[in-house]
Amino acid sequence: MPTVIFQLPDGSERKVTAAPGTVLMQAAVSHGVDGIVAECGGNASCATCHVYVDDRHTELVGPPNDVEDEMLDFTAAERRPSSRLSCQVQLSDALDGLVVRVPEEQV
Repeated sequence: MPTVIFQLPDGSERKVTAAPGTVLMQAAVSHGVDGIVAECGGNASCATCHVYVDDRHTELVGPPNDVEDEMLDFTAAERRPSSRLSCQVQLSDALDGLVVRVPEEQV
């Protein structure tokens, strides 16, 4: 099962293990990761699950689709090239060790 490391704004980290096929946002919410608000429940319509994917993993995670790309323009925190909505990232064994940073603000 893939392990994801969430780097929180206060400098702490949360390691979360989830089954392959689990959406990153679901893994964060079910493990109580602070800063992943997920107001829309994973419908890519609120941008409150915004994360920054570590540069080592951006290619493995892949680019956002058109809907996600548009929604990323409405994030509360600065949009960066590594920005993704965690509700649109499906975990797989290839993403074991994935590191994502949670922005300071989501809403």
